[in-house]
Amino acid sequence: MRLVAEGLSARRGEDLIFQDVSFEIAGGEALVVKGANGSGKSTLLRVLAGLLPAEKGTAKLLAAAQPVERLSEAAHYLGHRNAMKRELTVDENLSFWKAFFGDFAGGTGVSADEAAESVGLGGIVHLPFGYLSAGQQRRMAMAKLLVAWRPVWILDEPTAALDAAAEAMFAGLVTAHLAHGGIAIAATHQPLGLEGVKELRMKGFEYSSLETWA
Repeated sequence: MRLVAEGLSARRGEDLIFQDVSFEIAGGEALVVKGANGSGKSTLLRVLAGLLPAEKGTAKLLAAAQPVERLSEAAHYLGHRNAMKRELTVDENLSFWKAFFGDFAGGTGVSADEAAESVGLGGIVHLPFGYLSAGQQRRMAMAKLLVAWRPVWILDEPTAALDAAAEAMFAGLVTAHLAHGGIAIAATHQPLGLEGVKELRMKGFEYSSLETWA
C-alpha cells in the first residue's frame, strides 16, 4: 500500500495557500508535516481528508485492500475539534463513529470499551462526553481512531495541550497502527516519539524535499 500525492495545490478563498506539493509514503510509514503558522499544514491535511478541494493535483491510495475512489474513504481525520456530541455518552459517540465509518478491508476496529481502555480511560464510557475534562475528551477523540479500521490516519496537532503521559500513550497508538501496515500523516509542533519518520516542511508556496529523521 502506498499513498501518493502529486502536484497538490490549494486555495482558501482567493488566496493560494500552497502549490506543487508531492510526496509518497508506504504502509508502515509516518509523515510529519512541519512549518510556520500559515504555511499550509492544516490546509494540506484537510485536502487529503477530503474536507477541502485541491486546486490542482491528486492524492491516491494505491494497492489497497479494496478499491478507493477518494482517499477520504480510507482515512480517519483527527482535527482540532473532537467531533463528539457533549450530550451523548462516550459509548454512544464511539458507537456512532464505529457504525458510520465501518471497517475498511484489511482490518477490524475494536469495541468502544476496548478503545477507551487503549487511551487509558476504561470504565467511564457510560458518562456523557461533556462531563469529561478537556484532556479526557481529547483522549476519547483519539479512541475514535480505533473503533473503525482505516489504514490512513490524518492528524492535525493531535497532542496539543496534553501532558507527557498522554503524548506517550498516543505515540504508542500510532506505533501500533504503523506496525499493522497503516499510514500516519501528522501536522505537529511537538515530537511524536516515533523513529524513522519522514518530514515535509511547508513554506507557503514552496516545500522542502522529504527527509527521514529519528
